[in-house]
Order: sequence, then C-alpha cells, then structure tokens
Amino acid sequence: MNTYIQIIIGLACLIPCTLPAQTSAMTYNIRYDNPDDNENAWPHRKEEITKMIHYYSPELLGIQEGLHHQVTYLDSTLHDYTYIGVGRDDGDTKGEYTAIFYQHDRLHLVSSNTYWLSPTPNQVSVGWDASMERIVTYGLFIDKITNDTLHVFNAHFDHRGPQARENSAAQIVKMIEDKHLLDKKVIVMGDFNCEPHEPPMKVFTSQLDDHYKHSKAVSYGPLGTNNRFDTNFFLDRRIDYVLTKNLNVSTYRHIDDRRHNNLWLSDHLPVLIKIE
Repeated sequence: MNTYIQIIIGLACLIPCTLPAQTSAMTYNIRYDNPDDNENAWPHRKEEITKMIHYYSPELLGIQEGLHHQVTYLDSTLHDYTYIGVGRDDGDTKGEYTAIFYQHDRLHLVSSNTYWLSPTPNQVSVGWDASMERIVTYGLFIDKITNDTLHVFNAHFDHRGPQARENSAAQIVKMIEDKHLLDKKVIVMGDFNCEPHEPPMKVFTSQLDDHYKHSKAVSYGPLGTNNRFDTNFFLDRRIDYVLTKNLNVSTYRHIDDRRHNNLWLSDHLPVLIKIE
C-alpha cells in the first residue's frame, strides 16, 4: 500500500467518529384497566405493549390512563426506564396517571411536578366544565450525551368539557411562558381529545410546532389515532399529539402495530417522533 495512503488511514482512525445524537419521544394512551373490555382488557394486552415499547425504545414515553398497578407493571418490565408522575385523584397513587417514563442511562431528571388542569393547578381539583380531575406531568431533563436541556409536558384533556380542553391548552402554554421556555427545547404530548382544527389545538399551535404533515418531517401511519378497539374502524380521528418547540423533528409516526391475534394494543395508537 502506498505510504501516503497508509498515513491518511492512520490519521482517520485517530479522529473520533461522531454521529448526531438522536432522541425519540412517544405518547401513548394505554387504556385504563377495565375488565369490561373483555379480550381487550389490560391483562391480555400488557405483555405485548411492553414488547412494542421495547421495540421502538423511545428515550421519552408519556402515557395516559395508567392506573397505579399499570404504571408499576410498566416500571417493573421496562428496565431501562424510570418514571415520574402521580395519580390525579389524590396527588399520590389514586386515579389515572400521566406518567413520563424516561431512559435513565440517557436522560438525567433535574426536577418534576404535577399540575391540575384547573384554576387551582397546585391542588387536586376539577377545572371548568371538565367531568373529572385532569393533570399535566412536567419534567426537566438533561441529555447525558448532548448536555441539552429538555422540558417535557404530558397531559390528558377532558373528553366532555370543550371549555376545559381549550383552557387546559392555554394553561400549558402559559406555563411555558411563565417558566421562560419560549426559547428552550420543549415537548408537549398527550391525549388532547380534540382534532387539529379545534380551538385547543389552535391555542397550542400559536406557540408550538405540529410536525405531522405540517413540516419537513416524514409522516407515517394512518391519519387518526383513536381506534375504539375496532379492527374495522376507519382511523381518521387524530386526538393524540407530540408537539415541540425549538426542536428539529425528522419523523412523525402513528404506530398501527397490532397484537399477535390482530387486535389493537390499546384503543389509541402510540405517536412517535424522532428528533435530530
């Protein structure tokens, strides 16, 4: 081999190969443990849900509707993850969680909190015309690879109260403003129980980016995210989102994977984004 070529190859080997660090975030309404779901009930789905999460391996996972025993099951089977969040009924373990699971080897948790979507966000409360307590879980993370700071909000909006949904979106946007995050890296995700043309989403997109079919991000999957556990249902109702601010999203996917028996994993599809 030519001596000059040997020198070039030797120098190249001394230069560390660095690839852009990629992060992914998933939101997933896992459906609360309801025995009346029969073959779609949680005990029949939980192992395959865990396998799906392991397969896509998001650094961040925001769930909705998880009861305490569902959250602890995921915590016991997702060994690479730690979670933050509380039950909405008492601020402890009662009621549904909007937990945020994160890969602890990749992300360092700096601080976290839970806020009630109501005029009194720091105490257990029902807001406006909502049918029940609704919450948003917040986490401040540092990426151990890039040293980037990431602010994450995970919420589940009310399914009955239109004013509660719109005010909940406005409340989260105000939190972002009050925490001085308009120039920071932010993720807001969850089941917002509304479609893109409705008022809550207009409130959100006044400050946040929706990358599904509205940016250079490559979009995959069906349009809708709510399947009602009906394998013949046309998926055209989009109510689950991962919104961002000051982040470069490369792909945005509605995951329509199914169980081995062709039933749905949950009555919602997971939504997964990849961030450069």
